[in-house]
Amino acid sequence: MMYGGFGGVGTPPTLTRAILEKGVRGLTLIGNDTAFPEMGVGPLIVNRRVSRLITSHIGSNPYAGELMVSGELEVEFCPQGTLAERIRAGALGLGGVLTDIGIDTVAASGKQIVVLGGSRYLVETALTADVAIVYAAKADLIGNLIYRKTGRNFNPLVASAGRVTIVEADEIVPVGELDPEAIVTPGVMVDLVVQSEGVHWKWAWQ
Repeated sequence: MMYGGFGGVGTPPTLTRAILEKGVRGLTLIGNDTAFPEMGVGPLIVNRRVSRLITSHIGSNPYAGELMVSGELEVEFCPQGTLAERIRAGALGLGGVLTDIGIDTVAASGKQIVVLGGSRYLVETALTADVAIVYAAKADLIGNLIYRKTGRNFNPLVASAGRVTIVEADEIVPVGELDPEAIVTPGVMVDLVVQSEGVHWKWAWQ
């Protein structure tokens, strides 16, 4: 499962709470960070619902570090910009990206290195997910999305890289009410829209 957010900001709270309450376990998560113990995907980490994680850092959630050290949580660290580009590559159907970040460090361990124009690059594979969860300020009934300020962090990338994309929105409006120039994620990327902090589910293709 791929999730939007940065430090917990922009991670859909209603959806993460529903996942926790449902009792889902053994998750592989892909996202920028593990947020804090009480917000974002933090509660999923704290409650040991995650078995594998691809992320840029875990420092704000001490439980993630403890679980990693104990071997209960497998963590693949990825530089933040590289992580964003791997997600973008997955959304575009590319096989991966080339980067010189991590050359001659432990980050290059087990990765393919290619030479292009006389320079060496790591091959970083593209990332997609079975399910992507996204948080938006506004959505219409066909899934066009507008984000609020820093909520526009990883969310647009994540929305494009899930086989099924579920959006939690603070406000859901009829088709035609959103300013087309303000739409960041088009509805073609979205499968389901959920009212934030509510129980009313709206199918994006209605």
